[in-house]
Amino acid sequence: MKLNNSIRPSDLQSLYKDVDDYIPALEPNQPLPRIGISANRKDGLSCIAEPYFQSVILAGGAPVIVPVTTDIRVLTEIVRNLDGLILSGGADLDPLFLSEEPIPELGDVDTYRDRYDLSLIRLAFNNQLPIMGICRGHQLINVAFGGTLYQDIHAQFSSASLQHSQDEPRDQATHSVALSDIPSRLREITNGKMVLDVNSFHHQAIKEVAPEFIATATAPDGLNEGMEHPEYPIFSVQWHPEPMAAAGNEEMLDLFRHHISQARLFANAKLLHNKIITIDSHTDTPMIFPGSFDLGIKEGGKVNLPFMEEGKLDAAFMVAYIPQGARDEEASQKATDYATERLSQIIRQKEINSGRMDIARTPDDLVCLKQQGKKAIFLGIENGYAIGKNIENLQRFKDLGVVYMTLCHNGDNDICDSAAGNKEWGGLSPFGKKVVKEMNHLGIMIDLSHAAESTFYDVLKHSRKPVIASHSSAYALTPHRRNLTDEQIKALAANGGVMQICLYKGFLNPEPEKASVSDAIRHICHVVDLVGADYVGIGSDFDGDGEIIGCRAANELIQITMRLVALGFDEESIRKIWGGNLLRVMRNVQNTTV
Repeated sequence: MKLNNSIRPSDLQSLYKDVDDYIPALEPNQPLPRIGISANRKDGLSCIAEPYFQSVILAGGAPVIVPVTTDIRVLTEIVRNLDGLILSGGADLDPLFLSEEPIPELGDVDTYRDRYDLSLIRLAFNNQLPIMGICRGHQLINVAFGGTLYQDIHAQFSSASLQHSQDEPRDQATHSVALSDIPSRLREITNGKMVLDVNSFHHQAIKEVAPEFIATATAPDGLNEGMEHPEYPIFSVQWHPEPMAAAGNEEMLDLFRHHISQARLFANAKLLHNKIITIDSHTDTPMIFPGSFDLGIKEGGKVNLPFMEEGKLDAAFMVAYIPQGARDEEASQKATDYATERLSQIIRQKEINSGRMDIARTPDDLVCLKQQGKKAIFLGIENGYAIGKNIENLQRFKDLGVVYMTLCHNGDNDICDSAAGNKEWGGLSPFGKKVVKEMNHLGIMIDLSHAAESTFYDVLKHSRKPVIASHSSAYALTPHRRNLTDEQIKALAANGGVMQICLYKGFLNPEPEKASVSDAIRHICHVVDLVGADYVGIGSDFDGDGEIIGCRAANELIQITMRLVALGFDEESIRKIWGGNLLRVMRNVQNTTV
């Protein structure tokens, strides 16, 4: 591809004809991803060197130069309409942002631009845009995610022996960088090359790479030249690839092509989230607040309306979680009262955030709320201990709007045995069998997450309706007692039910601290390979210790969609996984006439 920069006669009619004759619908590919480029600030101008946007155009993107402003409303609106972001080079970063005093060798700083760039990074990350950093942008990304800098490499980096500020034309290679021998995105982009010829111009540099990021390239004197996040689509380089890319260097242009490809995945994921219904089937958000709370603000939890809006998540199930306690009459009544109080706090949200959300009870409620541009919150109970020994409490909770109840938690109760229990009943208790029958009658979904294997099969035997596992993963990949075996998954599918892959790290990876969104995708794919895409979904367990590297809050769930798109899942399969399967079960269960 070549840039269409030909000079034409100054003929207004010919110009208009060129514009009018272009028909986007005839383009062979989808619309170009919109790539924001952070601007420099110089002499009262928001400007950028032409090779930046030329490289984006050559790589297949539509560049958008983001004006230098610290108006968060303006930047938010701009970022919402982007598919990717490139952080450009420029002046030094004010060390006060690192809680450091400036050293004498520090160059010129522009705190206003620093605030602009750091705000852009935060907004882009909140909205999960792919991010690429160049030179100063490389350093800024590192600072934004908790890394440190050398204010001046010659004054503070004792091994500096390379001339990092070059005088040669920017489109000429002036030194080399060695790529890390560990697997990395940069190695893939450059087809496994171990050395690249580059051009750089800087005297600040990365000192300590930000937590979770990996170093991907190093200068001959040991200075960091590249880094990336192994799960989020974020990478950066210290050198300037844009002049070489614009001049036709394929290796440097491949960096931009990779970023454009990630932006295209993100654009496709956003489009899908606009078209389909997306549901997180299990969150414990009400339980992290001791009293009243407000879902309309980012108040410390992982699920709230701002996060749902940024991540384009349509609905979340919020549960009243009841820890297993004593089973006498007094303790049982306290459990019932506590569940009622927590559910009331969730219901209260529709009053204080009436323009943004409502409580949903049925699939049709959810569809209507999405059409109105509102978020849907479903109510659930985690642990049937909440009903005590009084089966009439099921009707009371149904009247409050409860859509599903997890039969037990970590301990046997009066309904059934728990996966963490002592096999008190050998499955369902006599009371539990009545509970299953009554839940079928009332149209409340039965949730088997936390249930013992004996309980699981007992419920399938006694329930006339499909059941769910609202937050469980695959035992075959991670042998945890809370996960479902392949035989259980097959039985659940035969029952017409659905299991929702849980983002609790101990359920996804035998080494929990390494658990990532890649592991969640492996569990989804395992279920799909085993029984098909009709029986799997997503239940994060956010605010109940659910979080993994690459997906830590509701706004980040769109990363799962990006991965599914990249793996070639079609729209119908993604629709089923993101909520279609759960809604199918809900409709069946709530149709109590069948």
